[in-house]
Amino acid sequence: MPAITVLPHPEICPQGATIHAPSGTTICEALLDHDIDIEHACEMSCACTTCHVIVRQGYASLGQPSEEEEDLLDKAWGLSPTSRLSCQARLGREDVTIEIPRYSINHARERH
Repeated sequence: MPAITVLPHPEICPQGATIHAPSGTTICEALLDHDIDIEHACEMSCACTTCHVIVRQGYASLGQPSEEEEDLLDKAWGLSPTSRLSCQARLGREDVTIEIPRYSINHARERH
């Protein structure tokens, strides 16, 4: 079972974490299953960018992003050449290391 190493994020995962999930599981599902509360405003339907992650290691093992995912990623805050929507990135057989960007574009979660 591949491991996902989550780099520290000040709000979502302050200490960082290493979790395991079966191949074929999306990164978003795996994080949520392990109580790492990544944003996912569209309920994992590939309609927003709130679950954006930057894959620091293991990017090639996730398979290619769809054209729809790539179009959405163009709108993500802090876009990187190894950015993925965690709701679309399915684990392969290799371990991955991800960074959750400090900010997301999420109008539904604005704090007033």
